[in-house]
Amino acid sequence: MTLGHVDVIRRSAALFDEVIVAVLGNPSKSGTFSVPERVQMLQESLQNVPRVEVVGVSRGLLVEFCREVGAPAVVKGLRSGTDFAYELPMALMNRHLTGLETVFLPGEPRLEHISSSLVKEVARHGGPIEGLVPQAVVPRLRERIGRPS
Repeated sequence: MTLGHVDVIRRSAALFDEVIVAVLGNPSKSGTFSVPERVQMLQESLQNVPRVEVVGVSRGLLVEFCREVGAPAVVKGLRSGTDFAYELPMALMNRHLTGLETVFLPGEPRLEHISSSLVKEVARHGGPIEGLVPQAVVPRLRERIGRPS
């Protein structure tokens, strides 16, 4: 989780009556943190953002989760045209499968260079990650990748 994610969630909370942040695992990736760990860090990072609930989703498709909770749309943050090219086919498939709409929010320009893979690379080499991820993530990431602060 980066400050870019937090920015998109905060802005979504200003647009919608309720925001449910669904934390899903990707079976094709071995993530740095488990779904429950990511949920906890998000909850800590978003505790002052009203109308936001963070939920871990253990299995299934995002569209199935959205149907279960009655969400009419999913919000995706975009940093660049590359993100759009990656997200658009998924958005179209989600709409095809269940009618779920996707709302794209452009990322904050001052955060668009931040990606979780780059943050992990900086942390692996002992570089500063403050200002890239929420404070709740900093010590956990440093501990997990073997370079405690």
